[in-house]
Amino acid sequence: MTPIINTQMPEFKLQAYRKGEGFITVSNEDLKGKWAVLFFYPADFSFVCPTELADMADKYEEFSKLGVEILSVSTDTHFVHKAWADTSEKIAKLQYTMLADPTGKLCRDMGVMIEEEGLAYRGTFLFNPEGFVKVAEIHDNGIGRDASELLRKVKAAQFVASHPDAVCPAKWQEGDEVLKPSIDLVGKI
Repeated sequence: MTPIINTQMPEFKLQAYRKGEGFITVSNEDLKGKWAVLFFYPADFSFVCPTELADMADKYEEFSKLGVEILSVSTDTHFVHKAWADTSEKIAKLQYTMLADPTGKLCRDMGVMIEEEGLAYRGTFLFNPEGFVKVAEIHDNGIGRDASELLRKVKAAQFVASHPDAVCPAKWQEGDEVLKPSIDLVGKI
């Protein structure tokens, strides 16, 4: 398996649905210079997915304050995304973009496509402003994700990006002590 960390965001140009804007086209070019999360999920009108998307919606303002674009991605069409938002209170509150990947190309490019089902695994990818993967996480579809934990990882990635001489230890939270790797720390942590 080829490591995905520090690989470049794949090229894409997809239809999407965004509350207040309707149908839009989004490409990788639109994300250049921004922190971005691609948040893959299996399907609209399913079971765990609305709980995850609603959890992300609850944290969306915090992600936005950090300058992070959130884009959910499934193999459903942009029409299905709108229909889901029109019929589900949880999905109606989403302020972020819902990308449509009906051909599964972006899902394949990110290694989350389940070919025999035509659906995506639950994949979460954080890209830095230069378009490189800094966090990659893929779950089996029965395991939901936690937006608070992703938010913590975003803050850590942004901290490390602006402080290249420091690293964030386990359970690091914004404001906690960081480590400055050196020969003096070897064997002392």
